[in-house]
Amino acid sequence: MWEALSQKLYFHSIDALLAMDGHGTFVWSAYLITVVVVAAILIAPRRRQRRFLRRLAGEIKRARGDRANVREDI
Repeated sequence: MWEALSQKLYFHSIDALLAMDGHGTFVWSAYLITVVVVAAILIAPRRRQRRFLRRLAGEIKRARGDRANVREDI
């Protein structure tokens, strides 16, 4: 199985794959930056939504509390 797979691969070892003929540092750092940016794009809206919902819940709670105080005064 490994022989069939190794015939299809450009690199013959893991070290060669990581080094990429001297370009490994550039290539792997580009992959890392891409993964970080995509993760930020996916995570940021969820964090914003949670923050918005938390603030909205606080405003609703305060508004209900204000109405409760008004009803007691009546």
